[in-house]
Amino acid sequence: MKKLFIPLILAFTVLAGACGNETAQQNSAANNSSETNQTSGNDSAGAETASGTVTYQSENGPIEIPANPKRIVALTYAPNVVALGGSLVGVDTWTMNNPLFTEKLKDVAVVSEDNPEQIFALEPDLIIVGSHMKNLDKLSEIAPTIIYTWGKLDYLAQQVEIGKVLNKEAEAQAWVEDFTKRAKAVGEEIKAKIGKDATVSVFEYDTKNFYVFGDNWARGTELLYQMMELNMPEKAKQDALGPGYYTLSNEIIPEYAGDYIVLSQNKEAQNEFLQSNTWKNIPAVKNGHVIEIDTAASTYSDPITLEYLLEIFKDGFLSMP
Repeated sequence: MKKLFIPLILAFTVLAGACGNETAQQNSAANNSSETNQTSGNDSAGAETASGTVTYQSENGPIEIPANPKRIVALTYAPNVVALGGSLVGVDTWTMNNPLFTEKLKDVAVVSEDNPEQIFALEPDLIIVGSHMKNLDKLSEIAPTIIYTWGKLDYLAQQVEIGKVLNKEAEAQAWVEDFTKRAKAVGEEIKAKIGKDATVSVFEYDTKNFYVFGDNWARGTELLYQMMELNMPEKAKQDALGPGYYTLSNEIIPEYAGDYIVLSQNKEAQNEFLQSNTWKNIPAVKNGHVIEIDTAASTYSDPITLEYLLEIFKDGFLSMP
């Protein structure tokens, strides 16, 4: 699910709690997986019936879905579907506007749960939605509808679950194992370069506020803190680890700054604090220990986004003075 931009997170609190969360996610993005979903994976491939369907053990119980869906509408986890080559006909606007996916989805319609008729017109054979969304009953009348509650599965388990839906579980599991191995290796390289005790903060801003992130709100947080096991500053750990993110007033931003900073930059929002002496005098800023990422391309935790961020972090940390 997309971890939305912070102002929208605050507006749509049903998603906060991660992102991206992305909302945005959403609060504890990646820590807990539901027992229901974990066990759902074991039998979800079920025996194919004569009509070309399988029984998928969803969090709401068994559901008959196409064995190989060809016309998928994904209002959540669309990037995970893209990563496995799923056949999408409709996605949410956040995914479409993400620069990592726009070109990949150029022939796909932008849809919303607010307009079931629009989704009906696409003749989907499978719909993927979030439990917080509206019109779920109407959508389920259009096509088999799989409902996910954000946070029940962590970011890796979620990819495997989407693999089960697409009849590509083995492919999804292989990616998880390979990526985990590669990311941990990069993490060891980074720690050897910056020191095993060095701390890393992940900040983001809009026109008025700054935010610091915990370990499960996209922006590469799962990668940095969970997989690479880099250290979070104590203040960030204290205030952002639980809720996923924490809003900072300008005067306390330096207290949350680690030895290194990952700065998620919203290209459509400028914050004057970045030009202030307070920001410029933060040791990480003065020492050139800031890695900039594009907020719009960093609000998911799917394989495509994680591979993209892995390269940025590897190049960024290892090339620093």
